[in-house]
Amino acid sequence: MIEMRDAMRSVLEHRQGDIVLTTETSVGAWDDVTDDVTLDLPIPAMSKGSSMALGVALAQPERRVIVWDGDGSLLMNLGSLVTVAGKAPKNFYHIVLDNGIYAMTGGQPVPNSGAIDWQHLAKSAGYAITHEFDNLEDWATEIGQVLQEEGPVLIVMKTAPELTDWRNNPPPEGRRMSEAAPTARAALTSGD
Repeated sequence: MIEMRDAMRSVLEHRQGDIVLTTETSVGAWDDVTDDVTLDLPIPAMSKGSSMALGVALAQPERRVIVWDGDGSLLMNLGSLVTVAGKAPKNFYHIVLDNGIYAMTGGQPVPNSGAIDWQHLAKSAGYAITHEFDNLEDWATEIGQVLQEEGPVLIVMKTAPELTDWRNNPPPEGRRMSEAAPTARAALTSGD
């Protein structure tokens, strides 16, 4: 199993003007590791990360778009796999953090967790390439090459569960989409 922040740090080493969208627990984790929030977009709606990232990828075809999605989140929007594959953005990198739980709502198990073959689902939907990683060394070694592949690419990341008790112990307030979106829009329209 991989620690989420360690996986994210490995991506930072290869970030080249990439737009990064985060969902659920990955929002706070990415905030902890990112070195430039200009093109970071936190997604406030559970299960909509892949759909929103698709829109961004289609609008910005010259930039890589990386979305950090949860297994439970994707399960609630499986149709997005078919929609992404149908549009086939070559710049789309969909990282599924497979920890087997709904970390944001108390740690309930994701239904049928452990039996879901995310790679098979994505390939059947029409994703160009899929990968699965369960140790940091392989991920850190291969991420540079993975980000050169033409998408859409689905990456299943077997991660250690990181329970977030938002009801009793909410995380500190991070950047909101209402703040992040205008910043990203300004950077993208100015050519930065």
